[in-house]
Amino acid sequence: MLALTGYADKFSAPPNGRISFKVSSTFEENYSVDVVRIIHGDPNPAGPGVKLLPVATDLEATYPSRVQPVHLGSYALIKDKSALDGLSAFTIGAVVWPTLPDKGPQAVLSKWDHGAKAGFSLEIGPKGAVLEVGNLSIAVGKRMRRHQWYRITASYDSGTGTIRVSQEPLRPEHLCDDAGENTLNLETPANAIGDGPILVAARAERVIGRHFNGKIEDPYILSVANPAARNAANTIAAWDFSRDICSMYIHDAGPNGLHGDLVNVPSRAMTGSAWDGTEMCFTHKPEHYSAIHFHEDDLHDCGWEDDFVLDIPKEMPSGIYGCRLRCQHVEDVIPFYVRPRTGQPTSDIVFLASTFTYQVYGNHRRAISDFKFREKGRRWGASQHLPDDHSGYAHSTYNYHTDGSGVAYSSRLRPLMTMRHNFLTFDDPHGSGLRHFPADTHLIDWLDAMGHSVDVITDEDLDEEGIELIAQYKVVMTGSHPEYHTKGTLDALTTYVHERGGRLMYMGGNGFYWRVARHPEIPGMLEIRRAENGIRAWAAEPGEYYNAFDGSYGGLWRRNGRPPQLLAGVGFSSQGGFEGSYFRRSKGSDDARVAWILEGINEEVLGNFGLSGGGAAGFELDRADTRLGTPSHAVVIASSENHQPSFIAVLEDQLSQRNTYTGVPHTELIRADITYFETVNGGAVFSVGSITFCGSLSHQDYKNNISRMIDNVLRRFKE
Repeated sequence: MLALTGYADKFSAPPNGRISFKVSSTFEENYSVDVVRIIHGDPNPAGPGVKLLPVATDLEATYPSRVQPVHLGSYALIKDKSALDGLSAFTIGAVVWPTLPDKGPQAVLSKWDHGAKAGFSLEIGPKGAVLEVGNLSIAVGKRMRRHQWYRITASYDSGTGTIRVSQEPLRPEHLCDDAGENTLNLETPANAIGDGPILVAARAERVIGRHFNGKIEDPYILSVANPAARNAANTIAAWDFSRDICSMYIHDAGPNGLHGDLVNVPSRAMTGSAWDGTEMCFTHKPEHYSAIHFHEDDLHDCGWEDDFVLDIPKEMPSGIYGCRLRCQHVEDVIPFYVRPRTGQPTSDIVFLASTFTYQVYGNHRRAISDFKFREKGRRWGASQHLPDDHSGYAHSTYNYHTDGSGVAYSSRLRPLMTMRHNFLTFDDPHGSGLRHFPADTHLIDWLDAMGHSVDVITDEDLDEEGIELIAQYKVVMTGSHPEYHTKGTLDALTTYVHERGGRLMYMGGNGFYWRVARHPEIPGMLEIRRAENGIRAWAAEPGEYYNAFDGSYGGLWRRNGRPPQLLAGVGFSSQGGFEGSYFRRSKGSDDARVAWILEGINEEVLGNFGLSGGGAAGFELDRADTRLGTPSHAVVIASSENHQPSFIAVLEDQLSQRNTYTGVPHTELIRADITYFETVNGGAVFSVGSITFCGSLSHQDYKNNISRMIDNVLRRFKE
């Protein structure tokens, strides 16, 4: 665990709103708390430096330290267990698809009283299916294959003093000995029905443990010790996971209504043992999606108690703030946003914080934290809290679960080490290596230095309130990487730009790329299915392309018929190392329609400098493309060039080794286009097409061609 850290119950609140903070501290003495306004988060000594402005609030005090643990692992909890009282014989069973069959023990269905060592637990492990009853254990003794379906059953009969366990592969493999059963005759009855809870995919130890890794379907309990005699009359419970797939509840189709709750958000809309590829959408054929994938490292909400609450003062300006925790030599700053009240803007400009993207990348373990990287961070005073060292707060959706499956869910209700103002992502030899939240402070600092007043809202705010939240602003600005969007955020921005005459400044690259889903009953959680195409950290399994949260088709917005070019004029075109190059003016820069954008700029080359990769055009690049929705009247003002050998065209544009979707060579797609176009009712869009762009704004005390160009655009847009 981290020595001192925490999280907030929400990312943002308006004046007179309230944010609760939850903290865990391993120190014995009290920790101190104050509030700062975050202006610039880059600790690179070559730039303006970290700027945290103290803000007077009622939180300034010391608070007692206490450790608040994190309990990873998903499972189902059935609270009503009365139907099992007095049971003298039973059968339990399920169909399972283990992903770590040699790691054990892993409970499939249990009712266990740890203190009394009483109850039953059907499990799997290196010896195959296992039944534990009281202080007795019996195993099939046959190793299971990974990613294969098995029917496992176990029974107990106090009358005959017999326990039995079996496993049967649903698709037997030639010359593979993985089926069998085992029986044990008892001298005395076992303590088979304890007072523990009924759990699927876990077992009640001192804390919930023995988490199952893999898919489970059709768990059931019978009142007889004979699995072959299963019928409605002897069924105590039979959980049907094909029902209510978009929920976090499990339905008992048996007579006792032993419905349950899913804990820590396991993956639903997963293909089951009956799936045969005839239907790819779970809503059309739910019986083929009757499995739930559980993981030992799933997490929704840490569930920590509140340590203190901030009531946002009514006069507190909109902006990015941090709750600073300090004890001895350790410091952590939990970011939060003060947003304006809906319909009451305090500026003509609003910055849309890409909190969905921050969250999706939250706690991204990159395995690149070598000595050189760490030493630079220590010299600069950067955050030393690295996800590579602390996996106990769950993963990013750019990582894999311990069982090798891709992480599809990400929560904000946990400490997010990567969402800190001074967090370094890459060992950037030419700059700072910042991404996401800290990288966006390059823009926030520039706005402050240039005297531009700005309101701040989050993706979650926009998704919940829609177009009316931004309708009164003259300008909406994004950060460096607004990659992940719901239908709600994309709809609001599209309406603002293409119907309401709003003006959008897209200040980054690889934006509006992936579709994510939120769930109305699971606060703070996002779902991503990395379906079919795109540059991906992992690929969704066949048949698992639809989001369980809302039934929508997941993956790229481009594959949902909404390429980024439709909104912003440019879309993801190329990716390489965290390296920056420059832009060169194109023929379009001579167009009289854009002369005001380049006013006061005499150079042909733009942005061959900066705190991100050493140049304004780098890492991920966006291009204009009329075939994908760039308006025919759009003007490409400048295009990047001379990119490093690490850059490739995005996979969705590559048809073969030589051919591309556009019909031009791969190398011609390796570019970023600074693009401008007008929309209806006086609206307009200006897009820079590069993730590293904002890192160039502060160069030479903000007096450079990148800074001048953005200032020209912003001043015209807010007129």
